[in-house]
Amino acid sequence: MASSFSTDPAQITLERIQAAANVLKGAILETPCLPAPRLSALTGAEIFVKYENMQVTGAFKERGALVKLLSLTDDERKRGVIAVSAGNHAQGVAYHAGRLGIPATIVMPAMTPFVKIAATRGFGAEVVLAGDTLAEAKAEADRLSEEKGLIWVHPYDDAHVIAGQGTIALEMLAARPDLDVLVVPVGGGGLIAGMAVAAKSIKPEIEVIGVETVLYPGMWGALKGKDVRCEGPTIAEGIAVRDIGLLTQEVVKLWVDDIILAKESTLEQAINAYLVLQRTIAEGAGAAGLAGLLTDRERFAGKRVGLVLCGGNIDPRLLSSIVIRELARDGRLVSVRIDTPDRPGVLGDITTVIGQLQGNVVDVAHHRLFLNVPAKGATLDVTFEAFDATHGEEIVTALRSRGYTVRRLDVAEAID
Repeated sequence: MASSFSTDPAQITLERIQAAANVLKGAILETPCLPAPRLSALTGAEIFVKYENMQVTGAFKERGALVKLLSLTDDERKRGVIAVSAGNHAQGVAYHAGRLGIPATIVMPAMTPFVKIAATRGFGAEVVLAGDTLAEAKAEADRLSEEKGLIWVHPYDDAHVIAGQGTIALEMLAARPDLDVLVVPVGGGGLIAGMAVAAKSIKPEIEVIGVETVLYPGMWGALKGKDVRCEGPTIAEGIAVRDIGLLTQEVVKLWVDDIILAKESTLEQAINAYLVLQRTIAEGAGAAGLAGLLTDRERFAGKRVGLVLCGGNIDPRLLSSIVIRELARDGRLVSVRIDTPDRPGVLGDITTVIGQLQGNVVDVAHHRLFLNVPAKGATLDVTFEAFDATHGEEIVTALRSRGYTVRRLDVAEAID
């Protein structure tokens, strides 16, 4: 960071955010903010979604990155920029630096999803993989910045970046001035800091609620004045931030009403809901706002809620796994292991029982060599679709009534 860095929250103003909006006009997409009736039915709130996953790089980070890049002097542009990111900030910096002819180096944790690494390289940046966490990647970025004289484009703790992210709230309130609450994913805090200042400056009575994963509750701890531990693998790697911003936390303390912590299983549910109900793709961080509503439904019941779907850069394999897991949680996909005698007609009998009860067999694996299976026996792993959990249990009960020993399996493991 430059030596002029200040943690004074007064530097983040509505006027500065409005100026950022003017700078961004025509250079980024003014994404739609649309009603989501099916999500409203799911949560009990009246939901409107801001689709930042429609940006060229698939995430909101373009806004702050571009505002920062446009603030650089000619000399700074020639020297080039450096950023550290798990993916979305990286792509935002890489894309707009490429457009502006600014050399960009991006340091990413080695565990960053490949889809984000490939996209960042595709936008023309030099990608350096270092460490397993953002903190370790930042140490390498600090070294490279010092060695090569590169200019930092911080992912969140920079007034230009915060102002750029705040433009999302301007657009949401222009589209839906009657919103009661904004629910915003929180990592380092740049997005919620900018949005909170913009929203509350325009409409002081509006609530601004942040959502973090339970594994990385840094901003929650700062807001509540509690020491917290931030660690562990999370599906929301985009908000897996151990070291929240110094400037952002000061802004959050002044402007943000509360932070909700969402469990990993709830984040998965939210990703699946966006896909199944809205036919759109959300990464873990992008779905965090909806996960917040699912975590505390009563708090938002009957309110007009604006959600920021802030990113859609999720690994396709991970997305498919989440869909399968959610089908299993809902009881609509059931895997069982059945011990059977090794004789003709048994498989047909089992599938007939399932079919007669309107189940749909999607996968069968036949095992004869398991050591815990009698020499004249066999084991069948069967995965079938059901209408719901009650229907699935009805089918399992019917199989047991035919004399079969039936045990439940993990669906994802069975299909693998």
